[in-house]
Amino acid sequence: MPQATKRSPGRPPQTAPETTSKKKVAKVKRQLPDGTRVPKVYQMVGNKGGIFFKLRCKNVNIFDEEKKAVRQIRYCPGEPSIYVDEQSQISKLEHVVFENKILSVPYDKPNLQQFLDLHPDNKANGGSVFELANDEKKSELELEAEFATTDAISLIKSKSIDDLLPVAMALNINTNQSDLSIKRALVQAAKRNASQFMGLIDSPMVMARTTVAQSFDFQIIEQRSGAVVWFDTGKLIVSVPVGQDKTEVMTRFVMTDKGSSVLSELERQLDDIA
Repeated sequence: MPQATKRSPGRPPQTAPETTSKKKVAKVKRQLPDGTRVPKVYQMVGNKGGIFFKLRCKNVNIFDEEKKAVRQIRYCPGEPSIYVDEQSQISKLEHVVFENKILSVPYDKPNLQQFLDLHPDNKANGGSVFELANDEKKSELELEAEFATTDAISLIKSKSIDDLLPVAMALNINTNQSDLSIKRALVQAAKRNASQFMGLIDSPMVMARTTVAQSFDFQIIEQRSGAVVWFDTGKLIVSVPVGQDKTEVMTRFVMTDKGSSVLSELERQLDDIA
């Protein structure tokens, strides 16, 4: 019986080349400023100074924490120390002058930076003449404020009007107007104070205050003889001290363990009305 010839295995089947490829991201090299080589910028406080302002440089005394003693300081460019008792007899005093209320001190003048940092007229030391102008920190705070405003506006855009009405009431915005007008007023409030606005979103206190205010409006509760009572029975809920707002007093009460059942009843009756 003739034997069947075996077929050679041949070439292995070729797999299709991968179609997915990682997107290449261009690498951008940056040359950031060296923090040790950045100059310190000092500025006058408030309305002090003018085109030229000469800082007090003679008979300047400070308290040295390390030596627990009062020591005199002065700026002498040729001296490594700002302390008079560590300077030579021939050291030459140099005036420190602010121009247009600004004084920029380069990194290679550490003695002048130290003199200004320890000077009693520096705001950081309790003075009221000049201060360190921290532009980077100021920019960081401004950027955070911008981000907070953007987040607040995004929430206004994404949330329903029913979710936003309690916030509008807490901000004393008229809710008897169109949805668009309410949202426009909320955007303006967020731009004025984004952190305050974000604190009101989904706040239990805000929700409780809204429930209480509406309960007064729909005559579920009312104020009689210095107290908040149930409208239908006249039974006492909480007393209102003289000079205090009934809504605020009632809101604080329903946020307590004792008043939680009252809040639940107010919410139930408001749902029945709706």
